[in-house]
Amino acid sequence: MKPIAVIRHSPTEGPGHFATFLDRHSLPWSLIRIDEGEPVPSTTDGFSGLCLMGGPMSVNDALAWIPPLLDLIRRMMAADKPVIGHCLGGQLMSRALGGTVTANPRKEIGWGAVRVIDSPLARAWLGDTRQFDSFHWHGETFSIPEGATRILESAACANQAFVLGKHLGMQCHVEMTRTMVEAWCESGAEEIRDASPAETVQSPAAMQIDIERRLASLSAHAELLYTRWIEGLGAT
Repeated sequence: MKPIAVIRHSPTEGPGHFATFLDRHSLPWSLIRIDEGEPVPSTTDGFSGLCLMGGPMSVNDALAWIPPLLDLIRRMMAADKPVIGHCLGGQLMSRALGGTVTANPRKEIGWGAVRVIDSPLARAWLGDTRQFDSFHWHGETFSIPEGATRILESAACANQAFVLGKHLGMQCHVEMTRTMVEAWCESGAEEIRDASPAETVQSPAAMQIDIERRLASLSAHAELLYTRWIEGLGAT
């Protein structure tokens, strides 16, 4: 099988548990470090799928790599190769499909419940799950693109995930590992201070309470989504 292209936009926002899942299933992947100046792939031919990670920038920023990345997303979908996006990645997918990315009513930073929309499509991706605690770190939100279906929501953000065929765009971070949580708490300390106090913004200490149990639960739910997503990969 050709590798899955994993696009990294920030050095601390790598594939996390998504990479662990792929390795466990013996699925090849290739990391493309946008943050280190590596170019956006100019063709879809060398890849079986596309994964987009998070990042502190906005889809609306005038960054040179955003237009070619939006084009790559559209070309991957046109080639029937599955695309998955985490936070910024989900926003990029929405934008590529004609959606918009705007300020969310409130910032979400830390752990918070996401609810599964009661629909056959949501159940196809998440089984009998009705709610789970996910990790969040965002101040913007995407609109649901035309033809896509919303499958997750939270109290502070209505659009937490959408599905379009074999493609999955998420606002929440289901890929988290302990190393990532700790790194974000350190690098994002100033943002946390500026956004506090707020009901949807947690302190670094609060984010790390009972972290192993929280991450185990999050990873189990992430794997439901990832398992469904890899079903869309071709055999070549």
